[in-house]
Amino acid sequence: MTKTAFIYTNDFSRFDYGISHPLRISRLRLTYELINAYGLLSLPHTQFIEARRAEDDELYLFHDKKYIEALKKLNDGQDIPQAYLYGFGSGDNPVFRGLLDWSRLVTGASLQAAEIVDSGDADIAFNIAGGLHHAMKSSASGFCYINDPVIAIEYLRKKGRRVAYIDIDAHHGDGVQKAFYHTKSVLTISIHETGKFLFPGTGFETEIGIGDGEGYSINIPLPPFSDDEIFLYAFNEIIPPAIEKFKPDIVVTQLGVDSFSSDPLAHLNLTNVAFVKAISKIKEISKKWVALGGGGYDIFNVVKGWTLAWAVMNDINLPDEIPEEFFKTYSSEGLTGKRLRDSEYIEKGEKKDNLKLNVKRTIEFLYERTISKIK
Repeated sequence: MTKTAFIYTNDFSRFDYGISHPLRISRLRLTYELINAYGLLSLPHTQFIEARRAEDDELYLFHDKKYIEALKKLNDGQDIPQAYLYGFGSGDNPVFRGLLDWSRLVTGASLQAAEIVDSGDADIAFNIAGGLHHAMKSSASGFCYINDPVIAIEYLRKKGRRVAYIDIDAHHGDGVQKAFYHTKSVLTISIHETGKFLFPGTGFETEIGIGDGEGYSINIPLPPFSDDEIFLYAFNEIIPPAIEKFKPDIVVTQLGVDSFSSDPLAHLNLTNVAFVKAISKIKEISKKWVALGGGGYDIFNVVKGWTLAWAVMNDINLPDEIPEEFFKTYSSEGLTGKRLRDSEYIEKGEKKDNLKLNVKRTIEFLYERTISKIK
């Protein structure tokens, strides 16, 4: 039986990006509560682990010391000169008291997930708060201050592990790609909405790595309005064969759900039907799996999607009716409808033909320029 670990703390809820910011930390608490309402934290093969803080030496696995010192000052309410040079203070990356404390908890939880999977105490570990994949070595970006996926991967690399990173967020995992763009010891794969129309404006199929890393950076940009079928076509054509060739010791994933059709910050038309199928495939192809959260700005999408993901990780088929007590308690927080699963969305006609042709060209390019080079 698969051994799983869920890393979480109520302390996540102490922090807030601000009332007008699209990243609502409350989504973590609601996801935890729904998972708990379904009884998925009391399974005999599951551990619940209280998230810990990451320490400075762990943050330095990726980030520049001057950048961390700037974060420390902002964390305590101090001003720093030219904060914008570090990416702070914009609408995306607001300065709020405790922003480094928040980032330490998120990163500590991702490190715990890596530690417990690497040790063999769990086959799969899930940190729903993690997956802040845009942060750069010396700057904040895209709601992300500390890049917890990179730090978790660096921890595993230092242990001599061969790591594959799979990112299914609507936004390109640019910070993770940049960190490993020159190496073949980490395979990075990102399937996302094309950067022609969406932040961060990167992640084109031609970004395949440099030098020793050529062929080990794989990007699958999807055109706007791609549906469940297009997403799964691209996912299944590229990701399983890449993983099979690379043969990682551990797979690290970013499971953003901002690719769903009702998300306000992207233009894809996925549902949690395709999401669950992708999660099931990741489970099938991963010997060991460190799962991280990610984007998602329609709160109900997040709550349902990550609950379904945790169920897949534990080989549980949940009833479609959301527990009545949960719905009654949290419907005022933006939860609508009592069904856990979406209806599959499939585009039709000429629009669908054009979408598939676009993606088919990308797949053909990637087979030639990336998958054929992986050893």
